[in-house]
Amino acid sequence: MTGRKRKSSEGGQKSQRDRHRRALDEEDDNVFSKNRKRTPKLHHEEDTLISPALSAKILNEALEQQREVLEEDEQAEEAKLQALPRLSIESVQPSVSSDDDDEIDDFQGFSETQSLYDGDAQEINEEDERILSAFMPKDAAPQQTLADVIIRRIREKDAEAATEERPVPKLDPSIIDLYKGVGKVMSRYTNGKIPKAFKHIASFEFWEEVLYLTEPEKWTPNAMYQATRLFASRNVKKAQRFYMLVLLPRVRHDIRENKRLHFSLYQSLKKSLYKPAAFFKGILLPLCKSGTCTLREAVIIGSVIQKLKIPPIHSSVALMKLAEMDYCGTTSYFIKLFLDKKYAMPYRVLDAAVAHFMRFLEDERIMPVIWHQSLLSLVQRYKNELTREDKDNLDRLLQHQKHHLVTPEIKRELKDSLNRGEKEDDIVSPVSVINQKIEEDRWDFPTVPMEED
Repeated sequence: MTGRKRKSSEGGQKSQRDRHRRALDEEDDNVFSKNRKRTPKLHHEEDTLISPALSAKILNEALEQQREVLEEDEQAEEAKLQALPRLSIESVQPSVSSDDDDEIDDFQGFSETQSLYDGDAQEINEEDERILSAFMPKDAAPQQTLADVIIRRIREKDAEAATEERPVPKLDPSIIDLYKGVGKVMSRYTNGKIPKAFKHIASFEFWEEVLYLTEPEKWTPNAMYQATRLFASRNVKKAQRFYMLVLLPRVRHDIRENKRLHFSLYQSLKKSLYKPAAFFKGILLPLCKSGTCTLREAVIIGSVIQKLKIPPIHSSVALMKLAEMDYCGTTSYFIKLFLDKKYAMPYRVLDAAVAHFMRFLEDERIMPVIWHQSLLSLVQRYKNELTREDKDNLDRLLQHQKHHLVTPEIKRELKDSLNRGEKEDDIVSPVSVINQKIEEDRWDFPTVPMEED
């Protein structure tokens, strides 16, 4: 009995310990489950992903806010431009894309280690310049600038402005103050973005008066390059006026003062040739018509024509205009440049070039070497496109105008050439009978005499 009671008591204690253990396990499970339902700690939040729809919505809101800020800034800056009743703004239809505008703004400037351009100026000597100066007119007018044009225009309309050294056009005072400030920025400009107000100048109806307010003669060379890029992207007429009244006077002044050209101004000339018609009408032809183009100017500006590709039609027109205008010594240099490009010139242009040289048949002056060299280029490149009459006339010219080295070469080229319209097959050369090919008929046998039986 005692052993049975002891076993039952031990079994009761064991079952009680089991129940207590299960209660503790259930309590631990409850605590653990409660801890899992707690809010995750901060360093766990990084693993949370935002849905694509919510991400797109956040980005759209940010872009919209940024766009509104930019529009407010532009409206504040253009408020002065809209306040001018006398200065009508054309509907802006730029020929360049917005990417082009960004490219202009991102300009980083040129290094001052490349500040000046010599080109082929080392080939120029004082003797050549002295000879060519004899062909320049003595009463040539000075180079006209934008300031000259605007000042004369103002004084014609306002007699009171005649006493002022640099009169101001009658525009809105806010516009005058704005663009005078732009001029100060351009006079110190080295690199970076240009003022947005400056980019609007080409869109004005009276853009020349507004450009005059910025005093282009005081711009830095890098600012001139920026302005050239801007006007080269506009229509031909505006680009031509800018080249003739702003860029060309600045280039000539820099060459005259420094005996060389600033690298940024040389790049401006290259950029201006992207509008070939404007370049020829605004730079090349006015330079030659002035009658004061020096050999150094011709070599530096001509190197741009020599290096860049130009459409043949524009080159043909430029060559014909040069051949027809009054002769200046350096005109021959530009004529030679176009002839050496070896374009397929129309017959009308070649006839004008021949007539240009025939004008010196009765001239008693000793022509410079560059004149003879340009004639040699014409004969070398286009000798087979000249008529027999042209060659006879040039032969008479060579008897009057001679050079001991160049003239024999010209005569040799004229002698060994075809006439216009002829082909090599048209020239029948005598063939010796001995060298003729023998032709035989394999079926034409000679008669053979037979002996009679």
